[in-house]
Amino acid sequence: MNFLTISLGTIEFPQMMLILAVILLLFGGKKIPELMKGLGSGVKEFKNAAKDDTPATKKEEDKKE
Repeated sequence: MNFLTISLGTIEFPQMMLILAVILLLFGGKKIPELMKGLGSGVKEFKNAAKDDTPATKKEEDKKE
């Protein structure tokens, strides 16, 4: 087991529902889809940037110099 699981325990269904209720109260129903859309586009951009930064791309850039 890792330290976080030992110290905090596992998150079960009642705790997850409480967390989701607090998030809903803080952000409201209209903001949550916007937040998720922004998070999804951020993850997509990160994956594209990571894919573009491969060793083959670096070798091609070195050849151009």
